[in-house]
Amino acid sequence: MNNNPLKKLETLGQSIWLDYIRRDLITGGELYQLIENDGLRGMTSNPAIFQKAIAESNIYDVDIRKMASEKKDVNAIYEAISQHDVQKAADVFRPLYEMSKGDDGYVSLEVNPHLAKDTEGTIEEGRRLWSALNRPNVLIKVPATTEGLPAIRQLISEGINVNVTLLFGLPRYREVAEAYVEGLEMRVAQGKPIDKIASVASFFLSRIDTIIDPLLEKIIESDSKKKEIAKKALGEVAISSARLAYQIYKEIFDSKRFKKLEYKDACVQRLLWASTSNKNPKYSDIKYIEALIGANTVNTVPPQTIDAYRDHGNPKLRIEMDMIKANFVLQSLPELGIDIDKVTQQLEDEGIGKFNEPFDKLMEALAKKSEKQ
Repeated sequence: MNNNPLKKLETLGQSIWLDYIRRDLITGGELYQLIENDGLRGMTSNPAIFQKAIAESNIYDVDIRKMASEKKDVNAIYEAISQHDVQKAADVFRPLYEMSKGDDGYVSLEVNPHLAKDTEGTIEEGRRLWSALNRPNVLIKVPATTEGLPAIRQLISEGINVNVTLLFGLPRYREVAEAYVEGLEMRVAQGKPIDKIASVASFFLSRIDTIIDPLLEKIIESDSKKKEIAKKALGEVAISSARLAYQIYKEIFDSKRFKKLEYKDACVQRLLWASTSNKNPKYSDIKYIEALIGANTVNTVPPQTIDAYRDHGNPKLRIEMDMIKANFVLQSLPELGIDIDKVTQQLEDEGIGKFNEPFDKLMEALAKKSEKQ
C-alpha cells in the first residue's frame, strides 16, 4: 500500500473524495477499506447518484415498503433514505474529520435540484437539511447559479457548511469565493465564531471539453488558418480553466482581506475538481486528476476512476505547470469564435436539467416501489 498513488496524493496536499454513495458501501465495510487503504478523505452525492442507487437496486425496497405503508409520500421517503445514508457515511468519516481538525471527512447532500433558481427556497432547504443531518462533517450542496450566490452567503453566515456545485466558469467562480468570504464577514459582524465552517467550490471539468472539443474539431478539419490554434486548445480548455481558477483562489485567499478572517481561524474555501471521469476515449482515464494535483485542493471521483488511478496514477504537483499554455488556450477562444461565457452558462443550464431529470425519475421509481407494498 505504500506505493498506492492514491495515498501519495495526500502528501501533495490533495484530498480524494468519492463521487458515489450507496448503503451497502457503508454497511458492507467497503467505505472503511477505501479510507484505510486508499486514503479516501470524503464523499459527495447528487440526485443522479441516489437515483441509480435507489431505483436500480433492491437494497432500499424494505424501507420503501415500510414507509409507504405508513402513508409517507415519495419526497419524504427519498429524504429519509438519503439523509440516513449521508449520516451513516458521515459517522464512518467522523474519526478522519476529528483527526484532520475539520480539513476532511465530509459527506455532501444536495438541496432539491428544482430550487436552483430559487434563493429563498434554497436557504430554507439548506437550513432544514443541515438541522436534520445534525453532523458537523456534512456539506449542503448549493448550485452556483446567480440565485444560488446569496443563498451561499446567507448559509455560510449562519454557520452551515456549503459545497458549491455546478460551477463551470471563472467569473462565476470569483463570485462564489466572494460570497463565501462575505458570509464569513457577516458572521464575524454578528460576533459569532467562524472556525468550524467548511466550504468547497466544485468546478466541473469534463463537460467543458465535451462541449468545446467538437467545435474545435470542426475548425481543425476545415482549411481555416486557425486550425493550428484550435489544435493547441483541443482537450485543454477544462484543465486550463481549472489552472486559472486556482490562481483566482490564491489571489482571494492570500489577500489581506481574508487574512483578517484567518486571524479568527477561518478556513479557506477549497477548490474541488468535479466531473472528473473522462468522457472521451481519446484521452487518458485519469486526465482530470493528473493535471490538477495541487495543495489545498479536492478531487471527487467515481469508483471506476479511483480504480484507474490506483492502477496507473503518477502523482506530482502539476496544478501550476504550463500556465503560459493555460492562458494562451483561454485567450485563443474568442479568435476561434468560441464565447466561453456563453458555453459555461449553457453548461450550467444543462447541469440543472441533468440533476432535475434523475431526481424526477427517482420520484417515479419510488412511487412504483411504494405501490408494491
